[in-house]
Amino acid sequence: MKLTVRGEYALRALTHLGLRHSAKVIQISAISAAENIPKRFLEQILNDLRTGGFVESRRGVAGGYRLAKPPEKIVIAAVIRHIEGALAPIGCVSENYYEKCNCPDEARCALRSLMKEVRDSIAHHLEKTTLADLVARAEKLRAVDPADADFVI
Repeated sequence: MKLTVRGEYALRALTHLGLRHSAKVIQISAISAAENIPKRFLEQILNDLRTGGFVESRRGVAGGYRLAKPPEKIVIAAVIRHIEGALAPIGCVSENYYEKCNCPDEARCALRSLMKEVRDSIAHHLEKTTLADLVARAEKLRAVDPADADFVI
């Protein structure tokens, strides 16, 4: 698994929305400025997150974005799979995006065996982590230096 800039920005935007979960909607310009994400790129990412059921949007002057469900219900593995695809480092060990490999004997391939263990470890950690956990981590890190008002997640 490689987390691209798109995936990183998606998680940062969700964390930003999670920190303000009680707000009605957050304008895209506010998220863009606070997280230092180019606005046009953020628009594409938030639209993708909307189609994935992670955020909702409201159009118009008073429009913006909010989480589509509570942060406790948003699993980080699901977000990454939606934005990036497979969590597996190679296609032949992916459970959701399996790709036939070129090994002569897939069942006895040492590399495949190792990468399956890596995939299982990554998947286990990301499957048990929710957006609420990420938000709590962000809040804890913010508490380290409360004088830093421009703290970016």
